[in-house]
Parts: sequence; structure tokens; C-alpha cells
Amino acid sequence: MLKVDGLHHAYLPGQVVTENVTFDVQAGEIVSIVGPSGCGKTTLLKVLAGLLTPTAGTIHFQGEAIRGVPAGFAMVFQEYGRSLLPWATVEDNVELPLKYQPITADERRGRVEQSLGAVGLNGFGGHYPWQLSGGMQQRVAIARAIAYQPKLLLMDEPFASVDAQTRADLEDLVAAVRDRFQITIVVVTHDIDEAVYLSDRVVVLSKSPSIVLDVVATGLPRPRDQITTKALPQFVANRSAIARLIRRPEAPAH
Repeated sequence: MLKVDGLHHAYLPGQVVTENVTFDVQAGEIVSIVGPSGCGKTTLLKVLAGLLTPTAGTIHFQGEAIRGVPAGFAMVFQEYGRSLLPWATVEDNVELPLKYQPITADERRGRVEQSLGAVGLNGFGGHYPWQLSGGMQQRVAIARAIAYQPKLLLMDEPFASVDAQTRADLEDLVAAVRDRFQITIVVVTHDIDEAVYLSDRVVVLSKSPSIVLDVVATGLPRPRDQITTKALPQFVANRSAIARLIRRPEAPAH
């Protein structure tokens, strides 16, 4: 689905963020990207989305080189409040990207209704974002991405601004969305537990200028449960292995 090869990005000469990042994402996977604070995770996601042009290296989506924002991508941001229009209803926010697609009004309404139902917001279409809790607002942002019917969903620290219980609920929601809509998902997160719980594989970055230290296959059975899964020895082993990688004092020679 996605292939990143030798990605290098620098904002200014001598200000290198990613040095040599290589990994792939298979169709239907949930892949998380983790690493030390300031290692360039969000920059990497913006490059994957076509919002930034890398200094060197290549990114291919379904075999085609990414130049600009490709069709078939959707993105959910950490600051959901800024991505929702406060003067528009929930339905209008979800429908927004569909207005630029060659589909009928009936199909747009059907997608909006289906997406809101998938994230548990039936009956809230007439509300405004400011009338909803933070977790519900993020569900609106996820519903908007689902309605677009992307092949690849990029998520940048999507649950960092909500409380722990809401975060757990949204993690389970993302897994359910992947299963229901067969969407490939890439998540940037600073939370190791979240990365292991959500993902099929976890890409571990070094400190900046970042390289890939390892790609850890979680090997956890699905469906997953917040209590049962996190008590499994494999979960604990994955979490410990990733934490040790991130806390290395220096990146290995390359």
C-alpha cells in the first residue's frame, strides 16, 4: 500500500529532521510510528500525506510516487477543534469533503449517516461541535474521514487531547473502523501502550535526525480488549522492547 525508501528531510541546511527512514505499510494494516519527542514523527506524517516535499528519498502509494496530496488519503489531526468548523453542524462537517466529489446529494447524505452511525453519533447530526465533548468532536473528525472512503487514513496523535477512558474508547473505535471499512491506517503516537495495542506493526524511530531502529510486529490476536490484551505476556514484551529502543542514548551506526 505504502512504501517509504530512504526518506530524508531537512527544513534548513544543517537542520535535518529525518535522515534515512525506510519502511512499508501493507494493505489492511494498522501501523504506528513512535519515537522520542522531537524526532520528527509529525514531519514524517506530513511528508507521507504529500503536504511536505522530502529533501531526498521516495514514497510510493499503490506503486505510484507521491507528488502532492494523492487521492485516496484522509487525515485526522490531534487538534480536532481546529479541524472542525464551529459554525457548521456535525452533519455539515462530515459532509464537507464529499461536496468536492462527483456523487449525488443522496449518496452524500447516505455516507454521512453511515459514518456517524459507525462512530456512535447517531442523533447528533444537528448539533454543533461546541455542543459536544472532546471525545465526541474527535469522533466527528473520524466520521468525516470515513465518509470520504479513503484507502489510507493518516492519524497524527489523534487521542492526545482526551482523557484516558475516552482514549481507550477511541482506540477500540479505530480498530472497529479498520475492520468494518477495510481502511489501511498509519498512526503517529507518543504512547507506546497505544501503539502496541492498536497496531499490527510498530515503526520505532531514533532521536532526530531519525532513522528506523526497528519495525516490531506485535503478534497480538484480534479482536483486542483493553484489559485482556494488555495483560498478555506478548503485549508486555512488545512494550518493553519498544521502550528500550526509544530510550537508547544514541542511535546505532548506519
